[in-house]
Amino acid sequence: MRGDQLARQWQLIQRLARSRSGAGLDELASDLGCVRRTVYRDLDALMYAGFPVVSEKRDGRVFYRFIESFGIGDVPFTHDEVLALVLGADLLSALEGTVFHDSMESAIAKIRAAVGPEMLAYLERLGASIRVLPGPHKRYAAFRETIQALNEAVLGQRRVAMVYRTGRSGAVRKRQLDPYRVWYRSGALYVVGHDHLSGELRTFAIDRIESLEMGDERFEVPEDFDFDAFTATAFGVISEPAERVRIHFDERWRSHVEEHTWHQSQQLRQLDEGGIELSMEVGPSAEIKNWVLSFGSGAHVLEPERLRDEVREELERAAGRYASVPSG
Repeated sequence: MRGDQLARQWQLIQRLARSRSGAGLDELASDLGCVRRTVYRDLDALMYAGFPVVSEKRDGRVFYRFIESFGIGDVPFTHDEVLALVLGADLLSALEGTVFHDSMESAIAKIRAAVGPEMLAYLERLGASIRVLPGPHKRYAAFRETIQALNEAVLGQRRVAMVYRTGRSGAVRKRQLDPYRVWYRSGALYVVGHDHLSGELRTFAIDRIESLEMGDERFEVPEDFDFDAFTATAFGVISEPAERVRIHFDERWRSHVEEHTWHQSQQLRQLDEGGIELSMEVGPSAEIKNWVLSFGSGAHVLEPERLRDEVREELERAAGRYASVPSG
């Protein structure tokens, strides 16, 4: 019952937020599927919690609405903006121990101090009912100083010297990098910039930076650098020249595939036998190979041929391992 009440009051908040001229009791009761008396009680609860509900009489009827904004310091916030900030804190939980997470926590602490105890209690009830949990992610508490230095280097356009461990080979090398962007993707933090060792634009995983020192030398970001264009062909974080990738998923995976946006270029085609075909213009990197393998026998790469061969070879190696395991 209490959950129903909270859900209804959340709907009431959204309804009042959308109505600049206000809404009458009959209209609100109809929208919420309840009686007028219940709307009265919910409005009283919101006003007690500190939400800026006002009423005004026009043409013999009473209309309810929110004051357009209220201030926290010198900054005007709407009520739903405050709610979004408080409830959105879960989104940054994967970055606990970093300046990003700490800054969000600090901002939310200031908001909590400004809204008053009644609204704070209401926000906490909402926060307990709406959760955003991160998926698999890396841990960054040990990289606080590295992340802070990279942020400063990006903003100040200052070259950095770093010792970096390559993921595949484990080789450790010293590099000079002009960092253009810090990038969060799929549970991990990356830095994109000009790598002086290779002379190319590269992406580096921040958790593989073993040491970093910011120098005094400055750089200019090329005018033709377009971060969105650079990442457009990446299925994950590896940017490669785009190719047409076509994958056939059998009926078991049809709903799962069509319910997700895997890439901005994707196109779906229903198949007569109940499966679905996904096509994308992406770089056929190891990331997409591993993604296809996660579907087991339910995915079949049609093109490009190189990706098709790599997936087949990986499956053959896996099958060979299972075949060599003694029974019992």
